[in-house]
Amino acid sequence: MEKPLKIDPTKIGFDLDGVIANTAEAFIRIACEEHGYCSFTLDDITNFQIEDCIGMPAVLVEQIFRDILEDSVATGLMPMVGAVDVLGKLAAHAPVTVITARPLKQPVIDWFEQFFPRKTRDAIRLVAMGDHDDKLRYVREHKLQYFIDDRAETCNMLAAADIIPLVYSHPWNRNRHNLPTVENWQEIHTLLALG
Repeated sequence: MEKPLKIDPTKIGFDLDGVIANTAEAFIRIACEEHGYCSFTLDDITNFQIEDCIGMPAVLVEQIFRDILEDSVATGLMPMVGAVDVLGKLAAHAPVTVITARPLKQPVIDWFEQFFPRKTRDAIRLVAMGDHDDKLRYVREHKLQYFIDDRAETCNMLAAADIIPLVYSHPWNRNRHNLPTVENWQEIHTLLALG
């Protein structure tokens, strides 16, 4: 499967964590600053299940992620470099569809309000659905042909259903798929047909 040359901006959707939001940075920072786990870096996170690759109890991993999910603003979650700019340009042409496995919608709305201009926020269609393995239903519901996600298993599932996934490259999804990847938001921008 090759990368598309130009993607119709009305036909693409985005995951939140690991694509729009730099959740790994927030996790690493909180693990160190608040819990004293400072011996690992992004490159050490080689599995989507973080507790499987770093020496941290699963209960603590879950607590940190729960803190981020419940209050993304207070935990200092930042956008990925370039995401605000590119989504702003996309919002001028089409709705921005964000489908996240997060179960809580309000903390995401609050986070978008913190970092994104009103024009971009007004264009965002947010689906917080609570299940990584159920994204296909919402991708189809929104009539999307392309979807960017950082979870290889989600992307493989979408590909099997004739949706074109683009894997946002991170250490935890390398060597877990044979799908097209994107490295950053500048690359995403070059793939969008924004006129």
